[in-house]
Amino acid sequence: MAAKWIEALTGSLEQKKHYKQYVARIEALSEPYNSAAKAFQRYFMYYGVVTDGDTLITMFGDFADLWERAAADGTPVRAIVGDDPVEFAETFAQAYSGKQWIDKERKRLTDAIDQAASDQAGPRQGTENQI
Repeated sequence: MAAKWIEALTGSLEQKKHYKQYVARIEALSEPYNSAAKAFQRYFMYYGVVTDGDTLITMFGDFADLWERAAADGTPVRAIVGDDPVEFAETFAQAYSGKQWIDKERKRLTDAIDQAASDQAGPRQGTENQI
């Protein structure tokens, strides 16, 4: 019972456990893979890729798999990310559908414009004196 109460306040403990495992996997990478993976991780956090915890954990797990395989094979970093690391990051993230932080702001913007348009339209004909 206490675990459910704590999770209601802090989020899924299982997801936190998986995230810590992901971070440890990235930390264990040799250079230059460690630095490259950390740079992408930072970008993903600011880019606001996905807010759905399960989807995010899956994405980070796959991301760690990618870098672990590259390190094991000795694949050059540029061979993985290409000439445009931003394009690589955004393409990688787009493969994981889930709720994004921007979804809330898109809805907020749409609702605000709908309300403004409704206010601008004013009262309907025949309802001006009905209060």
